[in-house]
Amino acid sequence: MTEKALIYSENEFGRIDGKVANGLIRHSERFKIVAVIDSTKAGLDAGECLDGIKKGIPIFRSIDDALDNLEYIPKYFIYGIAPLAPFLDKGQRKVILSAMVKGMDIVNGLPEFLTDDKEFVQKARECNVKIFDFRKPPERKDLHLFTGEIFKIKTPVIVVTGTDCAVGKMTTARCIVEALKNENINAVFIATGQAGLLQGAKYGMALDVLTSGFTTGEIEKAIVDAVNTEHPDIIIVEGQGGLSHPAFNSSSAIIKGANTDAIIIQHPPKRKNRCDFPEIPMPELENEIELNEVFSKSKVIAIIINDEDMTDTELESTIAEYEDEYKLPVTNVLKYGCDKIIKKISEVFPEIIK
Repeated sequence: MTEKALIYSENEFGRIDGKVANGLIRHSERFKIVAVIDSTKAGLDAGECLDGIKKGIPIFRSIDDALDNLEYIPKYFIYGIAPLAPFLDKGQRKVILSAMVKGMDIVNGLPEFLTDDKEFVQKARECNVKIFDFRKPPERKDLHLFTGEIFKIKTPVIVVTGTDCAVGKMTTARCIVEALKNENINAVFIATGQAGLLQGAKYGMALDVLTSGFTTGEIEKAIVDAVNTEHPDIIIVEGQGGLSHPAFNSSSAIIKGANTDAIIIQHPPKRKNRCDFPEIPMPELENEIELNEVFSKSKVIAIIINDEDMTDTELESTIAEYEDEYKLPVTNVLKYGCDKIIKKISEVFPEIIK
């Protein structure tokens, strides 16, 4: 899939629940993103709205508005919202059905599988379009249990984890991989969620839809396949949720299934409560670092700051404060790049330097 795509992210673009759309604007190997639908930000440039970097990707108020301005019909319609509630309401269903009528194939990253829905299947047939459920797991016979083969892997594995969901772990992992490649280091990214897969990750699977018995096995299999095929110098794995988060047991599966050698942790200092769980307070960063190190039997080697609700001055002072407190490199990769992180990785794993 390298053809043009329209992303739907009504009222969520640039926000936490718009993380699928946000990720695809920042990086997409699988699709050519031509527009975003979000009536609350209509008229803006998606890149400029998201990161202050103009990308020439307009935001429109509706499907009709987008198609009128584009003057062509993109091949794909991507549902770019990742809410806590897994099921579509009547209005959202209507939008997807409308995209089918317009002649677009549907790309769905929700845990609600449209290919199991009679109404969507019938409408797709009537409109001669296809539905792609990116989060739908393989049949049980095609899933993999943990084998222990990961213990034979000599390639260093780093997991980018966090203190909560939707803090930017995937974006950070992607940025680190690209920065390593720019240093002539062969790095491979392992996706563990729908956004990374939609971006075009070659290895990985959306883990949160698997039964727990297969999660460690699928991470192990992705890493083993990547090592055998790509012969990388290092592997960077996208984390999910946070190790202490009660709603995300895939976090522990990722760390154990990957036989993690080091951890990079991402944290939003201004976030008071867990994303989508306002009754659950955020953990202290110090406690989360300790938990990850004890559980993984490896070390946290860097801290990434998510700057939501922070001014640039607050971000800079927090970076300085954390570096003094934790004696680790601290940065925000979108604003300041990955130089500190690459330097630390090279110190911890000098064998990857060519």
